[in-house]
Amino acid sequence: MPFPPPPRTPSGPRRRTLLASATGAVWLVGCSAGSEDSDGGTGGSPSAAERARARAARDSRRLAERYDAVLLAHPALAQRLGPLRAEVVRHTEAFGGTAKAPSPTTSPPAAATAATAAAAASQPPAAVPGTEKAALAELAAAERSLADRRAKALLDVPGELARLLASVAAAGAAHAYLLTEDAK
Repeated sequence: MPFPPPPRTPSGPRRRTLLASATGAVWLVGCSAGSEDSDGGTGGSPSAAERARARAARDSRRLAERYDAVLLAHPALAQRLGPLRAEVVRHTEAFGGTAKAPSPTTSPPAAATAATAAAAASQPPAAVPGTEKAALAELAAAERSLADRRAKALLDVPGELARLLASVAAAGAAHAYLLTEDAK
């Protein structure tokens, strides 16, 4: 027994209806995206990218201040921490921030004292662990935590800033590794 032929009228929406819906959706998305990009945000407030960039600069500056506090408490670590701190300062500048303290790599004891004085002027001094090993572990944890936050934040920002966040997050993870390498 042969089967009957399928019905001629397809079920579901017609091609014309789908085309009109897709065109309308593209038009609406295009209009809304264009209006936000043209003025940099809504109502004159900073865009999400500007806020993320400012937050990243502030976080890097605080991390540099943390390095300064450790250098003041443990001047023997200046040669080891100086290059890492200098990178953190460069990260601050890459995000559009300014470093408040000079690099301690030029003259470890004097620069560390000047850097810590500048850091103390901006916020109360943070407690630094008494041993060098504990201080390095705390810096490594701070680097790792900041790298993780930046890796999550790059999902919400546009291309160039996302690439910068990814690069700096990778550098932070490398810093955390270098800070804990001798502990093993």
